[in-house]
Amino acid sequence: KEKFPTAPRFHGRHQLNRWPDGLEKCIGCELCAWACPADAIYVEGAENVDGDGEESARFSAGERYGRVYQINYLRCILCGLCIEACPTRALTMTNEYELADDNRADLIYEKSDLLAPLLPGMQQPPHEMQLGKDDLAYYRGDFAAPIPVPVVPSGPTTDGTAGGHA
Repeated sequence: KEKFPTAPRFHGRHQLNRWPDGLEKCIGCELCAWACPADAIYVEGAENVDGDGEESARFSAGERYGRVYQINYLRCILCGLCIEACPTRALTMTNEYELADDNRADLIYEKSDLLAPLLPGMQQPPHEMQLGKDDLAYYRGDFAAPIPVPVVPSGPTTDGTAGGHA
């Protein structure tokens, strides 16, 4: 049976996104749960712990992370208000629409079901932040590729000036 293609902005199953080093984008703020008109999202935030050795447990770039994250697809109306409320774009919606199941308990997705898979180069949390020198580097995008600078030609132009300057 062939799956029907969806529009690029189709609202399907949710996904919790990661930063390029593998840390979770979710900061456990619970704004998605508050925005949900169907009360389908449950988030329990916890503090990230910085330190040396075994007491270090950093799951996200923020001070907090979503320790428990559940979406109940028996209640969810796929409206997308939760993704609009998310300040870090941690929560997005995929194009996956086949959510039917014969067991009601399987329609309550846990954090492990919602997290984006680790891509090559990512490390399984908890671990220290690897990109940038501080917490704000994640939000400023310092770890991303630099924005290309437009090149101004140095030779003569059609108006007879050098470098395109009058």
